[in-house]
Amino acid sequence: MSSLEFDIHTHTIASGHGSAATITDMAKAAASRHLKMLGISDHGPATFGGGRTSYFRNLAYAQKKRLGVEMLYGAEANILDNNGKLDLDNSILEKLDYVIASVHKPVKKPGTKEENTQTYIAAMKNPNVRIIGHCDDVKYPVDYLALVRAAMKYHVLLEINNSSLGPDGYRGDTRFNDLMILNLCRHFSCPVVLASDSHGTKHVGDFSCALKFADLAGMPESLIMNYSVRTFKHFLEKK
Repeated sequence: MSSLEFDIHTHTIASGHGSAATITDMAKAAASRHLKMLGISDHGPATFGGGRTSYFRNLAYAQKKRLGVEMLYGAEANILDNNGKLDLDNSILEKLDYVIASVHKPVKKPGTKEENTQTYIAAMKNPNVRIIGHCDDVKYPVDYLALVRAAMKYHVLLEINNSSLGPDGYRGDTRFNDLMILNLCRHFSCPVVLASDSHGTKHVGDFSCALKFADLAGMPESLIMNYSVRTFKHFLEKK
């Protein structure tokens, strides 16, 4: 089996909760786990204690390589409403390497299945959004067939979030939802990205639960972006 080359969903002290790690601390953890690339994606300002707009602006000047690890700097932006509005302006988002768009209960209350589906699809239409984060949350039921079709149409990746599937996951029992995403993506040859969602250094590069479910779904390596930095970077350039 090939090795996984990058982790794109991680949080530092700038996310304001669950982590005291600096970007350098995260790079050290990535290097120790033999990752070729690390993405820093701190929470947007609508999350309690999340990064301020000035933090995301300054990422344009951050080091592109740390301890031998290639660095990408993005954001996990909050989706604020059913129209896909995000908590960071496009003028900031367009200067980041990538953007993950997610819903979080303190920021946006769950709606109906139709409303939640529309929320995600509306966010996908933003040209800066490249990944939809943890769309397996049982509190936000969605039409996964519609979501996968939209991901293909708008050239966006759906994330398989290791934290959701872990024993300490707080999004409910997401196993069925993740299998649904994986099986539909396999059927339509739609790639996914695995993500640790590590808050701090402890889980950087940990895809153990996500990989287990990818295997259960028969997901080929060719549809899992993490096996190739080159393929993922090409994906980012194409939207």
